[in-house]
Amino acid sequence: MAKTIMIVDDSASMRQVVGIALKGAGYDVLEGRDGKDALAKLTGQKVHLIISDVNMPNMDGIAFVSAVKLLPAYRFTPVIMLTTETDIDKKNASRAAGAKAWVVKPFKPEQLLDAVQKLCLP
Repeated sequence: MAKTIMIVDDSASMRQVVGIALKGAGYDVLEGRDGKDALAKLTGQKVHLIISDVNMPNMDGIAFVSAVKLLPAYRFTPVIMLTTETDIDKKNASRAAGAKAWVVKPFKPEQLLDAVQKLCLP
């Protein structure tokens, strides 16, 4: 059974690019268009990893990660921040919220897949 990864990004094209890379590596993909939409889609199903943008409308990535870590079913789900953001304060805030890795866009698919393989829950 394939592992499931949730992609949270307000850019449909970015979700598509990341989704193609993950599906090509054998993962199932769930998508959220922002933090609020993604939270609504976390309904108890097993999610092995979350990849989230930082800057999004409605609920940004840092608030999303903080909210996810309050959900018992997802408290230990690893989160990778995938963003154009380079602000060290936001990076530290993401880490404090519970993010495990920070990948800067543009990225190489191999770079993202390497981080996914290292952090994905069994």
